[in-house]
Amino acid sequence: MDIRVYSLRSLRLCGEFILIYSNQDIMNIYEQQRHNRRATYLLMFIFILVFCVLGFGFDQFFTGGLPIGTTVALIIATISVLGSYYAGAKVVLYSTGARAVNMSNLKERQFHNIVEEVSIAGGLPMPKVYIVPDPDPNAFATGRNPQHASIAITEGLLEKLNRDEIQGVVAHEMSHISNYDIRLMTVIAALVGAIVLLSDFSARSMRYIGRSKGKGKALGIVPFIIWLLLIILAPIIAQIMAMAISRKREYLADATGAELIRNPLALASALEKIEQDVAATKSIKRGVAHLCIADPLGRSFTNKQGFIANLFATHPPMQERITRLKKMGYIYAPTIAHGSAPTV
Repeated sequence: MDIRVYSLRSLRLCGEFILIYSNQDIMNIYEQQRHNRRATYLLMFIFILVFCVLGFGFDQFFTGGLPIGTTVALIIATISVLGSYYAGAKVVLYSTGARAVNMSNLKERQFHNIVEEVSIAGGLPMPKVYIVPDPDPNAFATGRNPQHASIAITEGLLEKLNRDEIQGVVAHEMSHISNYDIRLMTVIAALVGAIVLLSDFSARSMRYIGRSKGKGKALGIVPFIIWLLLIILAPIIAQIMAMAISRKREYLADATGAELIRNPLALASALEKIEQDVAATKSIKRGVAHLCIADPLGRSFTNKQGFIANLFATHPPMQERITRLKKMGYIYAPTIAHGSAPTV
């Protein structure tokens, strides 16, 4: 049997091992793609519903039941959903200050070439590539599908990682593109921001409650409390949901990315270097933290386990990810040793 075929089969078994060992309810790649498509549309529907509920509560309290707030909320929600789907990636890239790759710069040209070769290996269209002007090493992918995808890395990652490690990071991000994680996570990033803005607007409107004589009684205390809690909790729940969805996808992206380039130790080494830089990635804001390969906010509980960490961390513990990738690599290496490995 050709050593390349044997090695690839071995690494696929390693990929299955890492997913089972993670104790996560993770599906295979094709199931993940279908699930992400369904989850995206469901999320959009829930988002519109939340907006309408907030608008309805506003009408009951301020307009005496006239559907002014509900109509405005529905229009804003529809525009936000369409905008997040078609322009969410541009918003994310703009918020980080990302710029196009400078092909006259040798390292940036090398990054472009790495993305091109990994996309060919994965049978995916070449995504657009960007550089984020930040000294902290990090990376993310965004877009609505593989045909409209982008990969961005920071200047710090480009400077501090070698070619193999950058290839491991690119393969991880390419896996997010292949799995359609980018569509779901980009939509979440845009919609979370919209929910925060609407919730803040509704909360500020509460200052005028005292001017609405008698309308509080008409509303009823129980519906009012529910509406008030929704205003307060909506952005928090949206953030926690974004974090939970992100954590579940990192193990799968690590495994499929390592399988794509057949070098799990490259990604493990890259994650080790990324972890050593404890500074926050200042160019990347909280709303898009779940898109990154590592927590850009530099929060210590990201590398811890337990209820609090599971609730608020955008990523699984880095040491756990590194350990599992190394186990993949150690299983993969002896396989090569049994035969004469091809020269690369």
